Amino acid sequence: MAAQLGRRLRKGATSGAVVAAAVAALAASQAPDMIPPAADNAGGDRAIGAGDTATPPADDSATGDSPYFTELPPLNTPNKPGATTNLPVITGPAEAGIPASVLSAYKRAEASIRSSDPACNLPWQLLAGIGKVESGQARGGGVDANGTTLSPILGPALNGVGFANISDTDGGAYDNDKTHDRAVGPMQFIPSTWATWGQDANGDGKKDPNNIYDAAQAAGLYLCANDRNLALKADLDRAVLSYNRSTEYLNTVLSWFDYYKRGTHQVPDGTGVLPVDRSDDPGRGDRPSPTPPFTHLPTTPPPTTPSKKPVAPEQKPSEPSKPAKPTPPTTDPSKTPTDPTTPPTTKPTKPTPPTTTPTVPPAVKVARITPVTTGPLTTTTGNAFGKAPTVAALDASGAPVAGVSIRFEIAGTTDARFAGGATTATVTTGSSGMAASPALRAGEKLGSFTVKATVVTRTLPAAEFTATVTAREADTLTRVGSEVLSATTGAGFTQQVQAKATDKGVLAPGVLVTGEIVTSKTATDPSADGPYFKGEAGTTARTATFTTDANGLITLASGALLAGDKAGTYFLKLTAHGGGSVFVELTVEAAPTTEPSTPEPTPSASDSPAATSSPSPSSSTSSSPSN
Repeated sequence: MAAQLGRRLRKGATSGAVVAAAVAALAASQAPDMIPPAADNAGGDRAIGAGDTATPPADDSATGDSPYFTELPPLNTPNKPGATTNLPVITGPAEAGIPASVLSAYKRAEASIRSSDPACNLPWQLLAGIGKVESGQARGGGVDANGTTLSPILGPALNGVGFANISDTDGGAYDNDKTHDRAVGPMQFIPSTWATWGQDANGDGKKDPNNIYDAAQAAGLYLCANDRNLALKADLDRAVLSYNRSTEYLNTVLSWFDYYKRGTHQVPDGTGVLPVDRSDDPGRGDRPSPTPPFTHLPTTPPPTTPSKKPVAPEQKPSEPSKPAKPTPPTTDPSKTPTDPTTPPTTKPTKPTPPTTTPTVPPAVKVARITPVTTGPLTTTTGNAFGKAPTVAALDASGAPVAGVSIRFEIAGTTDARFAGGATTATVTTGSSGMAASPALRAGEKLGSFTVKATVVTRTLPAAEFTATVTAREADTLTRVGSEVLSATTGAGFTQQVQAKATDKGVLAPGVLVTGEIVTSKTATDPSADGPYFKGEAGTTARTATFTTDANGLITLASGALLAGDKAGTYFLKLTAHGGGSVFVELTVEAAPTTEPSTPEPTPSASDSPAATSSPSPSSSTSSSPSN
């Protein structure tokens, strides 16, 4: 901490020139590509001049512009550029250390958001910069095994006195204040903002602003809002200013952001370095930090004043000309008298080395992970699996290890997804060492796939679960209606056919149903003639498949069945996946036949009565007798 430039930025007590010079020096030594901000007003709370590359949003900020820590990072470079150390061996400046659970939450949020919004280019180091400035990395990592702060982190009441004036919006549910809102949790969300952006990133069924996993995920989504690309300086500035509308805040966050990009190392939870100076405590200088005005950090008792070194008693030298008169001994002459000129001293005790061993990150303790969920994981299409893949993290002795980040991943060709539509999820083991994946739901694709569970940051063998998706089922099919179905050969059935599918008494949507034309209820094969399903021209298909609708119904519209050319009695057999079946009788009647009428023959000229009854004049003449 001694290497820090000027140690701190102070609201109201640091001139704009000093602020600009400090950040410019930090940028020159650590971030060659950082543009030093222009000098602003003394407080640094309004964007002034060309130094700001973004305009703060007009709406409320995520934190309600609550106070924040103004301490700058040290000038010495942590570890290697870009390196992150997860081993228990600590190297580099103490300020580069990030508590294990907090670091895990930042990285998990980055991975999650990069998978859902890759164009945002969210870096976890930006979340770390904001977390440092807002809460000192959750009070130095003061969180439990699930990532929830050991006690709530609350900002001051936003009552308009030095801060924004925000009346209560949550009934005190998050901030325990029913009059005004307060910023809550390690990322300091005001309740109204949390109501919109709150997340359940650790899968415990709660959206808790005091949980570092939930809060980091929400902060990442908030920063990526409005289609921002955080790889662009202008969008990066806009995102940070939307979190807290202060130029000094922007400069401080970006300083820590760049510092963490140059390297960090993991430290045990509860051992992170706590910042001191805050933006709401002007004029502190380099004097000891007073008690914080609100509960961002626990108070620290003042150091005890060391006792003074014993002073040797003053003695008067004896006169050389007169020997000192012997004084009768008052003590045992066999014992050596105490030299009166030597002050009494107490031999310093040798400091006792600490008996506690350094805290080892939970992941390092894990020797293996073993499946807890047993039996097959099966469900039907579109439904949730009855149980979630669950594993236990164990050390070498077989004891459970709490606080371990377990990554669940869906592998194989499937459209099954975890809650929220993700294919991966990271869950922290509880006190029993167990972690269960979020709820797993099947898609519409049939078949098997694998869920793998691994320890984050470790290369231990994965625990694997096989999950199987089968088709939806119906154990009962019932015809709707009782109308007689009949048609004449060569025509179509004009009546509608409808059947309802249920499974265990509940309507069964999405169930596959096979339809067959058979000659009897005992026939095992489709009929070779008779009725058939209307299909493409020239086809006489006597087998077809259907899917029940949202109400569990299948419907064959009028004309969907044709009678064929052979009269007789047939059956439409409907069979659902799951065993339900029903028969619908089909009657085909022969078309009526009519004898064709015989036409009257047309008489020829020789057969004409007129020709035979009317003698020609010549015959008449010849038949008359001669005289």
